[in-house]
Parts: sequence; C-alpha cells; structure tokens
Amino acid sequence: MKAGETGRYGEAEASRYLEEHGYRILMRNYRSRYGEIDLVAEQDDTAVFVEVKTRRDAAFADAAQAVGPSKQDKLRKTALFWFQEFGERNARFDVIEVYTGTALHTVLGESYAARIRHIENAF
Repeated sequence: MKAGETGRYGEAEASRYLEEHGYRILMRNYRSRYGEIDLVAEQDDTAVFVEVKTRRDAAFADAAQAVGPSKQDKLRKTALFWFQEFGERNARFDVIEVYTGTALHTVLGESYAARIRHIENAF
C-alpha cells in the first residue's frame, strides 16, 4: 500500500467502524482555512469530530501522539467553521488509530486486516 493509499484506507476503515457502532457519518474531509477534519460523525445529538491516524505497524508509535496541541487547536478552529455552516450542537473530539496488518496482505486482492483503537473525548 502506498503512502497516500494508507490514509484513505484508514479513513475508510474508521468510517466502517463508526457505522458498525451506531454512528452516522455526516461528512468526510471537511476543510476550512485552518485545516481539515477527517470525519464528522453523529452519535445521538452530538457532533463527533474524528481525527484518523493510520500506521502500518502498531509497534512504531501510538498514532494518537501525533495529535499534539497545535493539531488540536486547528481541529477546534475548523470545527467552529463547521458549526457556523451546519448549526451548533454538542460536540466531541475523538481520535481513531488504524493499524494496518501487513502480515495478512494478499497480493492479488490488496486486502489488509486492520486493528482499530477508538479514543473518545481525546482532547
């Protein structure tokens, strides 16, 4: 899997995971001048802003560590733009870590197994 494909794969896996757990995906890759929110989902009456971090190897590092204070600030500012556009409601910021399983890679089908860690109220 190439670098750009890894991120798209992670976002697709995170979307599927959220839907399987009762969330409704409102949009993908919402952009403002401050940055991008990978997924905006809804759970009950709460808008859930999700940062997806995809890694090929879980031993490399916790992906959530890549969401530092600067990134958190950009996500909050981008969420404010989202509220202006779609209306205010309760909000939460989650991080979903997607670790791709390189051992289960199949050449023909390009299939991968993923391990997902969902951190609710990450910041």
